[in-house]
Amino acid sequence: MMDNVSVITMFTLSGLSGTTNYRVILFVLTLLCYSVIWLVNLTIIVAVIVDRKLHEPMYIFLCNLCINGLYGTAGFYPKFLMDLLSTTHVISYTGCLLQGFVLHSSAVADFSLLVLMAYDRYLAICRPLMYHSVMTKQRVCVFMFIAWLLPMYLLFMSTITTSTSRLCGSHIPRIYCVNWLVAKLACSASITNIIIPAFNYTFYFSHCGFVCGSYVYMIRTCIKSKENRSKFMQTCIPHLFSLLVVVVSLLFDLLYMRFGSKELPQSAQNFLAMEFLILPPIVNPLMYGFKLTKIRNKILNFVCGLSSVFSKS
Repeated sequence: MMDNVSVITMFTLSGLSGTTNYRVILFVLTLLCYSVIWLVNLTIIVAVIVDRKLHEPMYIFLCNLCINGLYGTAGFYPKFLMDLLSTTHVISYTGCLLQGFVLHSSAVADFSLLVLMAYDRYLAICRPLMYHSVMTKQRVCVFMFIAWLLPMYLLFMSTITTSTSRLCGSHIPRIYCVNWLVAKLACSASITNIIIPAFNYTFYFSHCGFVCGSYVYMIRTCIKSKENRSKFMQTCIPHLFSLLVVVVSLLFDLLYMRFGSKELPQSAQNFLAMEFLILPPIVNPLMYGFKLTKIRNKILNFVCGLSSVFSKS
């Protein structure tokens, strides 16, 4: 048996086994969804990069949140679209680990960036006199570097740990690879495969506690000032909504992976698996695009400029 485990080079993904009859419809809908994700996120990214007035910490963090949305979905949608057009749904061992790394690191990077945005709003509302001395260009760069590096490092360690396991199976009951499911295929249980993911989950979901605590403090501060209430409603409500969408989407997926029933229809299982790859990447840029005045005005001016150019031509 040990001779066989070392030659596993491909995994079988069984999530699309029951979609033969409506695979073309799924392909069109998925391609449309992925196009929308690129459109809304790229619009925010370009708006922030082009307009110097948006070169402020809050908008820089938002820009990185949108970049992370494109990074994470790039680990899923191209492969999923190819699988919809194929009769065999397999992925290489290396490709599986890479996909798991991209999806997981993107998910936890969302938490890091949302924590930075919460800290930025806390300083702007509760410590306005300290804001510019704390949120300097150098410190913003350091914050961004840590927000990207820490998730990459933690998930890299988790992926390396998973890759060292000797596997006794090659079947993954999902539409994409998850490191935790690959670890379940190991011939023997490893304490590191339990401790490292548990630490990562605990560490990043504890970020929610930090964000909630900062917002409780901000709400108390905003009650005393009409100006702060207006600032809170304009910039903090989108952030809270984004956090809620990310947490709920990931919790649904994680709870289903751990405790979900196999009797659930395959389509429902696929939706739960895809939820965090659909809702946050679309909802986040739309929420901020509509709610933040500077970004909304920038986008409207750009659209009006394009329409005038086309009308003249």
